[in-house]
Amino acid sequence: MTFLGELILILFSSIILGQIFTRLKMPTVIGQLISGILLGPALLNWVKPSDLISLFSQFGIILLMFLAGLESDLGLLKKYFKLSFTIAAIGVILPITFIGLASYLFGMSILEAIFIGIVFSATSVSISVVVLQEQGQLHSRAGTAILGAAIVDDILAVIVLSIFTAFSHSGKNSGPTTNLFLNFALEIGYFGFIWLIYRLTPKLMQLASKMTVNHASDIAALILVLTLAWSANYVGLSDFIGAFFGGLALRQTPQHQKIEHSIDTIGYAVFIPVFFANIGLAITFSSFKQDLGFICVLTILAIISKFWAGKYSSELFGFNKNEGNIIGAGMISRGEVALIVAQLGQSSHLFPQNIYSSLIIAVVITTILSPFILNHFIKSETLFNR
Repeated sequence: MTFLGELILILFSSIILGQIFTRLKMPTVIGQLISGILLGPALLNWVKPSDLISLFSQFGIILLMFLAGLESDLGLLKKYFKLSFTIAAIGVILPITFIGLASYLFGMSILEAIFIGIVFSATSVSISVVVLQEQGQLHSRAGTAILGAAIVDDILAVIVLSIFTAFSHSGKNSGPTTNLFLNFALEIGYFGFIWLIYRLTPKLMQLASKMTVNHASDIAALILVLTLAWSANYVGLSDFIGAFFGGLALRQTPQHQKIEHSIDTIGYAVFIPVFFANIGLAITFSSFKQDLGFICVLTILAIISKFWAGKYSSELFGFNKNEGNIIGAGMISRGEVALIVAQLGQSSHLFPQNIYSSLIIAVVITTILSPFILNHFIKSETLFNR
């Protein structure tokens, strides 16, 4: 009964704060995250982290990454692969390098510094899409480049994280055996298993669609994604890695839009708001003044690294400087993937626990600033064309 009361508080505050941030043209996720800060030990202390909240949160991560894979337009990726891959690859390398080096200078170990860099390597374009739509730039050359690069960006971030956890073997990612090389071989073999599932998924979903059981396709999709998530966790990788590739596999099926609608409803009605609120529950401001310098450095480098990657990479492919600025600004925003990776690091002790709040605050600040930066460059481009 205590959990039900806490769940009511989380969902109520999430929808109210989410609405407020939506009206401010900010992502709903920021409101959901702040609801956790408000209700948790940092402020009101009405809701405390618990096993049940953590369980709901974990399922939220799986569904969120599944949806991310399901929404990835591989057709757009194939059409603009060279451009998208170049922007995304440099956009992953620069944050890991810049932020990793800065974290090392702030006293982190090499592995901790690299992981912190990985947190900031993924782009979330949900905010950028809204700004581009409002300004009529979504289907422009710059808008298309941003969308394509974001797809590759997420895939690269997941692969980099997979490689990192395979070598770090910390916390829950320790693998099924005590033999490091055998664990690594299993993790490599897992990607072969994903390729096999990817090829078989259309036939499996075709069989499910012929069944007369209610929501058979949705249930089959959940079985697939949960199997990939469970098997990823079993071999020592993160479960959300399997969920993401499960979404990519289902994207190629005729049922993907119906499945996306169903899973979106399940996820965003309960589990995903709890995930973001749970992140807020873990935040404290006890060392905020002490870590303010680190937060500022993270925020500045997070903005600069993505902006430079997008701007200069696109100019190599013939985009003018104004278009390069738009692409760079469109790649700045962090979001769901960054928050998921940060929580993975916190739960698996991949970086010092006392800096978790600093990472989340830097992600939130970067996300809030990104639409203003993008809007500025879009208006500059409009004035330039006049």
